[in-house]
Amino acid sequence: MTRKRLILMSMLTVAVIAATGCGYNVMQQQEEEVFKAWGDLESALQRRADLIPNLVQTVKGYAKHERETLTAVIEARAKATSVQINPKDLGSAEALQKFQQAQGNLSSALGRLMVVVERYPDLKANEQFRDLMHQLEGTENRINVARTRYNEAVKNFNYSIRSFPYSLTNSILLHLEKKEYFKADEGAKTAPEVKFD
Repeated sequence: MTRKRLILMSMLTVAVIAATGCGYNVMQQQEEEVFKAWGDLESALQRRADLIPNLVQTVKGYAKHERETLTAVIEARAKATSVQINPKDLGSAEALQKFQQAQGNLSSALGRLMVVVERYPDLKANEQFRDLMHQLEGTENRINVARTRYNEAVKNFNYSIRSFPYSLTNSILLHLEKKEYFKADEGAKTAPEVKFD
C-alpha cells in the first residue's frame, strides 16, 4: 500500500508541476490584460469625444464663418464614437483598422480646428477655451499612454501564445488567437502643414 501511495504521490507531484508550467493560467491572465488595456484605451478615447462638443461650441461663438471645419469635427466625432470593437475582435486586423481610421479622422479634424483657432487671438485668451484645451491636451496624453500600454499587453500575450511550452497548451486546450497592435495612422509619418492665409 505504501509503495502504491508513493507512486500516486509522485504522479500527482509530476502532474501539478506539469500543469503549472504549461502556461494555461498565464495565457488567460495575459489575454485579460489585453482586454483591460483595450478598455482603458476606449475610456481615454471616450473622454476626448466627450470634450469635443464643448470645444466646438466655444469655438463656434468666435468663428461663425468656419462652419465647414466645425461640421467636419462634429461628423468625425460621431463616426469615431459609432465604430466600436468587441474585445473578442482584437485579433481582427480589419476591425482594428476600421476603428483606427475613424479615430485618425477625428484627430485630423481636431488638427484643422486648431488651425482655425490660431486665427482668433481672442478665442485663445478665453478662459473656458483654455481650460478645454488643457483638458484635451491631457486626454491626448492619456490616449497615447493607453495605446502604449495596450500594445505592451498585446506584445506579451502574442509572445506567450507562440513560445514553448505555452504554444502547445494553447494549440491543444485554449486556441487563443493573436491580437492586433494599435498602429499609427497612415498620415502620422508626415508632419502636418499649417498655413496662415
